[in-house]
Amino acid sequence: QVQLVESGGGLVQAGGSLRLSCAASGGTFSSYTMSWFRQAPGKEREFVAAITWSGGSTYYADSVKGRFTISRDKAKNTVYLQMNSLKPEDTAVYYCGAMIGFSYYYVGRVYAYWGQGTQVTVSS
Repeated sequence: QVQLVESGGGLVQAGGSLRLSCAASGGTFSSYTMSWFRQAPGKEREFVAAITWSGGSTYYADSVKGRFTISRDKAKNTVYLQMNSLKPEDTAVYYCGAMIGFSYYYVGRVYAYWGQGTQVTVSS
């Protein structure tokens, strides 16, 4: 059974940086797409960034393009989200997700596996 464990959230001032980590276990991830989603209070979960495990192709939501970077370390089975120039509107619980394949990678309901989430709070 695939398990995902996020870490690295916290409180940061606007303009600051954080790096989130997602440690994956229990599977062979060569055919997976790994992603970060976020959910703010009273809002739906939204796509943030995705990376294909094998080729390392990356995809971003327009709202984070140029500020966030997704990457993966195959040896550590870990996916990272480097977040720079953070804004108060980035405040949310950030979730790591894993899906087999690539189709509709930006749609949360296609993901079979999720982590427990990590809180990111950006103060103004």
